Parts: sequence; C-alpha cells; structure tokens
Amino acid sequence: MSGSVLPAAIIPLRHARVAGFGLNVATVDQAIALAINSAAQGKGFTFYTLNLDHVAKLRGGAAFRAAYRRATFVCADGWPIVWLANRAAGRRAFERATGADLVEPLLEAAAERGFSVYLIGPGPRSQADAIAQLKRRAPDLVIAGAETPDVAVGDPRFDRLAVAARIRASGARLCLVSLGAPKQELLADALAAHCPSVGFLCVGAALDFIAGRARRAPAWMRNSGLEWLWRLAGEPRRLATRYIACVYVFLLLGLGLEAVPAEERR
Repeated sequence: MSGSVLPAAIIPLRHARVAGFGLNVATVDQAIALAINSAAQGKGFTFYTLNLDHVAKLRGGAAFRAAYRRATFVCADGWPIVWLANRAAGRRAFERATGADLVEPLLEAAAERGFSVYLIGPGPRSQADAIAQLKRRAPDLVIAGAETPDVAVGDPRFDRLAVAARIRASGARLCLVSLGAPKQELLADALAAHCPSVGFLCVGAALDFIAGRARRAPAWMRNSGLEWLWRLAGEPRRLATRYIACVYVFLLLGLGLEAVPAEERR
C-alpha cells in the first residue's frame, strides 16, 4: 500500500440493505483500503460491523439505530448477514469482514504509512497485553494514546468531550473502540462529532483475541459458519439468550419481515 491515496478501483461500489441499514464495505481488504484512504486524506469516519446481535439490539435501541444511520462504513460480520447482504445485492458481492479479522492488517498498514492509532478498551490487562502483541508484530506502529473508560450507555457523568480532546491532542488518525455493542458504536458516534479527522472503528472482542485473553474458534469453524457454536460452548449461560434473539431476527429477515421499526431506518 504505497502513495497517499489508495486506488479508487478497490473502493466498493456495490451496496446492500439488511434490516433497513446500508452495507457499503464488501471485504476485509476493502475495509482496510477505505480506512487508510480516509486517514491519508484526514477524513474522519465511523466503521461498524453489522451482525445479528446488532440487529437484535437495534430493535430496541433508538440511540443505537441513530448511530447506525450516521455510520460512514458498515460491513457484514457473520455468515447470516453475508447471506442476507448478497441476497439483497443480487449477487455474491459481500464477504465476512469481522473486527477481529480487520485489526492486525489495518494496523500493519497504518504503521507502514506512519499513521498513529488510539485505543479505547477493552480492559486494562487486555489492552496492555494487546498493545505488547501489536508492537511485537508491527514494531513501527505508533500507539498515540490508550484508555479503558468505564462507559455506561447514556451516563451523563461520562465526559465524552474530555476523551475527544485527548484523542485530538494525540494526533491519532485512527481510533479502535473495543467495548462491545452498543457501547462502542454509541461512543464512536459521539466522539466522531468532535474529532472530524479521526476514523473510529468498532472492533468488538478483537483486542481480547490479540491479547490472548479470549480464544477465537479454529479457522475451519469460522470458515464453515460455526463460530457461534464455539462461543456458545465456551459461554453457554451468557450467550444462550443472545443467540435465541439472533435466530428470531434471522427468521424475520429471511422471511422478508421487518426486524427493526421502519420509521427509524436509514
């Protein structure tokens, strides 16, 4: 990836709508290209990875829906969303692009370009271990700042303006937010309004995986659409209810029924 701006040919031109929300990033490579291209031009953005859990939470969260409507980039995270996106697009245009798949190649590209990065979350130990691993794999990577705020959704005591000021002062071009949905998307949306030249990418458990504090499913399970089973086996009590909700919204979407309030759609 050389030059100040990446070739326009790798920017996706196909769009699809799932649950009433637009997807405009088709692959991991395109996600990296868009992020680096935007950083090179000093253009801020928000980047979300739509999955069934998000759709389930979008059903009952007006603020979450509003943040998704304002998102600059959205990709398909999870095979059900990929299937739905490709069905909507009328061809096989979208591939699975998760935060966990995106982070390391993105930060390697950022290091090559000399773009510094800011990290928010997940927790102090995971963040410290993740930074150590990232620096080991990309020695030229500059971490301009890092913090692990205790973010409560809608908590007026949380000073987002102070966080935004620290990010701006750091000079970071990119900010990874690893707090889980919908916290990370709501925070990224709020911070982006005050950091117009910073790209905010919501990456879920990616830093926990890099730190070694959470284990991803083996590649064969990820590639065959069975990562959910791996996660459910590891955390059955926490995830059982979530996956029931995911199955419900997938059935609604598969049948062409509304999964989120139509009046709130982008």
